[in-house]
Amino acid sequence: MRFYGDENFPLAVIIELRRLGHDVLTAFEDGRANRAIPDDALLARSTRLGRAVLTINHSDFRRLHTSGRKHAGILICTFDSDFIGQAGRIHDICVESESIEGELLRVNRQG
Repeated sequence: MRFYGDENFPLAVIIELRRLGHDVLTAFEDGRANRAIPDDALLARSTRLGRAVLTINHSDFRRLHTSGRKHAGILICTFDSDFIGQAGRIHDICVESESIEGELLRVNRQG
C-alpha cells in the first residue's frame, strides 16, 4: 500500500512498514516538515499523490474525514512504543483491505 506519513508519525514504524513491502513517503522526505503546513493541505497533498495518510493526530484528521473531503485513506494510530507491533497491525489492515480510499481507519495499541 502507498502511505504518506505526517511529520509526527514515528519513523521506526515507517521503516518497518517499508520492510514489510509498503511504499511510504514522509512529510520530511516530501519537503513539508517543519513548515507549519495545515492538516487539510497535507491531506490534499497525500490525495494528489494517491497515498493514505498515517497520523497520530486523531481530532484534526477525524474532522477532515467527516467533512466529506475526498482522500486516499486515513489511518489514525494511537502512539505505541512497540513500533514493530504497530507496523504489523497496519500491515494486517492492508492485507485485509483491497483499498482504503475514502476510509478512516483506527489502529490502536495492543492491550
